[in-house]
Formats: sequence, C-alpha cells, structure tokens
Amino acid sequence: MIGKIRIFLALSLVVVGSLVFVPLQLLSMKTGIWRETVILKVWHKLIVRTLGLRIHVKGALSSRRPLLVASNHISWTDIMVLGSFADVTFIARADMEGWPLIGWLSKLQRTVFIERERKRTAGDQASEIASRMAKGDAMVLFAEGSTGDGNTILPFKSTLFGAASMAISEGAAEQVFIQPLAIAYTRVHGVPLGRRHRPLAAWIGDQDLMPHLKVLMAEGALDVEVHFGEPIAFSKGSNRKETSKLMESQVRAMMQAALADPRPSS
Repeated sequence: MIGKIRIFLALSLVVVGSLVFVPLQLLSMKTGIWRETVILKVWHKLIVRTLGLRIHVKGALSSRRPLLVASNHISWTDIMVLGSFADVTFIARADMEGWPLIGWLSKLQRTVFIERERKRTAGDQASEIASRMAKGDAMVLFAEGSTGDGNTILPFKSTLFGAASMAISEGAAEQVFIQPLAIAYTRVHGVPLGRRHRPLAAWIGDQDLMPHLKVLMAEGALDVEVHFGEPIAFSKGSNRKETSKLMESQVRAMMQAALADPRPSS
C-alpha cells in the first residue's frame, strides 16, 4: 500500500511540474531569455528527488570546448541525474524519440537521436553532433551503445566517436576534447548494493519503461555516483579505436572504484 501511495504521489508531482516547466522551456527555446539548460536542470532535479535519487559527484565537467563526454549507460535515469547539475546535451538512440514523456523531454533538450544500425544516416548524424560541439555544446555520448546491468562496462563502440573526427575534418575545430565519465548506482536506503542487487537500477535492452519506473518510485532512496575523469585532446592524428579503448578503460576503472568503496548516503 505504501508503495502504491508513493507511486501515485510521485507521478502527480511529475505531472504538475511538467505543466509548469514545459511552457517555460518552450519560451526559453523560442526567445533565448534563459539558457536552455536552466529550466531543464530544475525539471531534472524534480524528477531526481521524486525518484529518491541521491547524487554524489567527483570531479567536474570540463570547461574545455569542443567537448565530447564518453560515459557508460545503466538506465534512462542517467539522463536525469546528469541533467540535474551539468550543462550538457545528450546523444540518444533513435527509438527514445517516440517514448512518452522522456522522448518529449529529450526533444526539449535538443537531444541528437542517432540510428546506430543505419549507416546511411551515420554521416548526417555525426555532422550534426560535430556542429553542436563546435557551437560550444558539451555532448554526452553513451559509448557502449546500450545499457549495462550496473556491474560491468560493455565494450565502447569506436564508431560512435566519429563525430569527433568529423568536427576536425570539416574544419569546425582543430581538436576535440573527450572526457571520460562513469555512473554507478551504489546504495539503496543507505545499504551498499551488491552484484546481485545492482540491476535494480538498470534499465536493460527492450525492458518496458513503465514497470521499471514503478519499481524505482516504489523503492526510492538510491545513491548514484558520477565520476568525471580528465579530458584528453583528440586531434587530426588521433586514432579513434585507441581513443575508444582508452575511454573505456578509464570509465571502467572509475566505475569499479565507486562500487568498491561507495560514498556514504547523505
């Protein structure tokens, strides 16, 4: 019963918040009266608090531009977590565009949707990402190409780093900075999550969204750690596959460090 009440109250709060913030975001996008991320940060913070997520940040988003942030990916909540405190724009898989609420929010944040299985569109998508980076947007790339279970890092796909190469080849920038970022869900109600229970936070593959959302709303009180590494310069002579492997290694190391010694809940 308590879980159902919590779900009802949480959904009600999200709906009311959306009725307030969505018109403000549309106004911001049309007039430029605020930075587009200002309203989104508040909206994301509302969702994060509604879900009971406690965020612990180590390091910071680099101020260098153009910037591509290479991150692991565990759940749709990763976007809410990062968006609640960082001025970033996301690169997401194409099917997210049609999701209720999340797809709408993604469009309001000017998310770049990519069809990873269609090579014909890859060039146009990479070009858009390169253009956005050149304009100063910090683009977050979920480099695994899918979501993991919260225990391990999936291999990074080097093809997804094509936007960095294109930004340089098109003359939009002489170099692109690529920053590793690790996300780890570490505790529930203050108790460290073990390997068996970490998938509680994970949203994997074709899992339905609403059942997962209900589980999170009913459970609540999850701790999530966000660790930023040092950015590296990617230039004309850089090797995309080697860069992908380096980012994968650094993200894996930061994630495992967070899981091995999670910060206390606060």
